[in-house]
Amino acid sequence: MRTTVVAAALAATALIPQAPVQALSGRLGDCRAGQLCLWSKPDFTGTRQVHELSTIDIESCVPLKPGATVQSLANRTGRPVTTYQSAECEETGEFETYPGGGTWTPRTPYQVRAFKIWEN
Repeated sequence: MRTTVVAAALAATALIPQAPVQALSGRLGDCRAGQLCLWSKPDFTGTRQVHELSTIDIESCVPLKPGATVQSLANRTGRPVTTYQSAECEETGEFETYPGGGTWTPRTPYQVRAFKIWEN
């Protein structure tokens, strides 16, 4: 019986939408549904780049322009996105995958230099 109660509680919790993590300023970056938004500075500040599925090849490495920096991001593409420290999407450096249902990251753990958007 205890297992059933715990399983029911976990299932109910999974149905509750989770609020995205907010920036230290209390505000999320401006990023619309279907977009991957990248900011040059932490806390969704600085220059913003916007990428959409219609302009990107799925599962292909998308390097940022040389010298471009990314220190915060929002993934609202509906698909997982992996960001890379390497401009060639090499896994020898740091990399992290962010879920596509609405992930706001006010401070990336490394300089993002490229990304891939994956199939679901």
